[in-house]
Amino acid sequence: MVPNYDNLDESEIFGDEDDYTDEDDVAEEAEQQPSYTYRIKDDGTVSGMVDGLDAVKQAIRLILSIERYDYTIYSWDYGSEIKHLYGMPIDYCIPELERVVTEGLLRDDRIKAVGGFGFGSDKRSITITFTAHTIFGDIELEHEANV
Repeated sequence: MVPNYDNLDESEIFGDEDDYTDEDDVAEEAEQQPSYTYRIKDDGTVSGMVDGLDAVKQAIRLILSIERYDYTIYSWDYGSEIKHLYGMPIDYCIPELERVVTEGLLRDDRIKAVGGFGFGSDKRSITITFTAHTIFGDIELEHEANV
């Protein structure tokens, strides 16, 4: 037997508009995610756990080492866009690296600002030094970009 919906009000079929609000989603998104994660050693092995400032430092290193858009396993919001700088003149690369590093790192909600950039270069790479201002404190880092 087929139910008769002719005498029903729209709210009885679809529910009240007040039953669901976007505020529930916003509240969930606003919560800060924990930074407790697996520790990745310099040789690539996973050993133990890491949290707080050390977890953010590890995340920064990963963001800068993963080329954005190249790997389907990562969100398109994750990583940095350094690959397009290969073969470009150093004078072009330096300000572009500052922009790329800043954009890549600010996608992480634990990083509030990036600044204090310094650059050193040789023929094939640029060494970037910078300070990441995080919710756990400041981190001074160095990263080498092959260009």
